[in-house]
Amino acid sequence: MADCIVKKVIESLEGAGFVQVEVSARHVHLSQRDLEILFGKGATLTPKRPLSQPGQYLSEERVVIRGTKSSMKNIAILGPIRPATQVELSKSDAVALGVKAPVRESGDTKGSGAITIEGPCGTLELTEGAIVAKRHVHITPEVAAKNGYTNGQIARVQVYTDRPLIFDDVVLRVSPKFRYKMHVDFDEANAAGVSGFTLGRIITK
Repeated sequence: MADCIVKKVIESLEGAGFVQVEVSARHVHLSQRDLEILFGKGATLTPKRPLSQPGQYLSEERVVIRGTKSSMKNIAILGPIRPATQVELSKSDAVALGVKAPVRESGDTKGSGAITIEGPCGTLELTEGAIVAKRHVHITPEVAAKNGYTNGQIARVQVYTDRPLIFDDVVLRVSPKFRYKMHVDFDEANAAGVSGFTLGRIITK
């Protein structure tokens, strides 16, 4: 009975456009080629714990990232392996490092910021790959159909905290591979007071 009630409450929230807001810290995605440059031939990622999106995980491996001004150590690598290497930063990170990272959707790295990644076995001098991830909502087809959302649609999201605000220019990404969550970086989370379990509401009109 309790499980049934919880399910109905969740479905009601989803139908009203409410979504859980999660904070995404700075991290790196690696191609297999670049993983082997950094960690040695035949290297694989070691899962540490699963993330909220299905099949995604935090790995045990860590790297150093370096810009023209400074470096940051102990940077997380997220798995699984990607077709191309990508470094996701906040605007504050980019300024501190001295990296010109544009705001982009994940995977859109053409002409993005140059950055250096250092591992225990080698170094990558990337001419592009550093981005500030565009704030976005991962949406399942079921939730999209229920609310009339489309993949790539731009919306606003009102965040309910003790520092409430409305995020503009939020991209809605729809896929059966997703779990329904919104992702913001630490700059955005701090501005809105996002901490712990936080709800937002998608506004499309």
